[in-house]
Amino acid sequence: MSRRRSPEQPTVATRRHVVGRIVLEIAAGSVVGNRYRANFDVHHVDPELPFAAVADGMGDGEGSALAGGPGGVDQGADRGAAGTGAGPRRWRAVVAGLQSEVRDAGARLGELTGCTLTALLVEPDGDLAWIVQLGDSRAYRLRDGLLELLTVDHTAAWLGVLHGWYAADSPAAARARYHLTRYVGHPDQPEPDLIAVTPRPGDVYLLCTDGIADQVDYDRLRTALADGGPTEAAQALLAASLAAGGRDNATAVVARVHPVQLTPSRITPIGHPAER
Repeated sequence: MSRRRSPEQPTVATRRHVVGRIVLEIAAGSVVGNRYRANFDVHHVDPELPFAAVADGMGDGEGSALAGGPGGVDQGADRGAAGTGAGPRRWRAVVAGLQSEVRDAGARLGELTGCTLTALLVEPDGDLAWIVQLGDSRAYRLRDGLLELLTVDHTAAWLGVLHGWYAADSPAAARARYHLTRYVGHPDQPEPDLIAVTPRPGDVYLLCTDGIADQVDYDRLRTALADGGPTEAAQALLAASLAAGGRDNATAVVARVHPVQLTPSRITPIGHPAER
């Protein structure tokens, strides 16, 4: 049963990084919603490196909080970002280490311990970025007015709808939506999807948990990302998730790519305090 609470006011933190030929402007925020007693989503925006991630804990217990929070994916994300320039081999090693740590934590707790992971890391020259994907959080890109889903949901529902086992809006698909085939903490320690993308000035990337993807439709996503800067877009998406019912924790990280030469007065070099 949903827990009624006072309306939340989405709060968003922002940061800017100069990365080679581009400026990456990032905003991130999260809301609890009306279903859960606390927020088991995590967003991480690195203070010094062009790196951001979202994670969604499985369930609402201690294992969920541990997997995504400090000591889990949040801390492991820092290790991965510190290896910028190392490419996919390092990211596979980092995620393998996270898998082992979260599995060990689950064994100590004796309960379900796991989370999703969707991350974006821009290489130092700004010419290439990596998306790291495990689970059903998502990465989207808005480019030249077209909003594309770049990641695949690692769920039985995705497989079932793709292969025609059942209709997308069927009760069977709704049940299968909660059956993750890959996640951090999975007993088989599956590898992540690694997707290489080329950041272009004007691109807008969205990393979000299913509290956004399941409650905010395509047109609203596209409009929010197109109409405002990262801060306004993230606030609009979080507010839209609450307006749709707040049936889940919801987290959004919005990153817009600028050309360096067009925003000299607004640049915050790597390692400097972000504008708030």
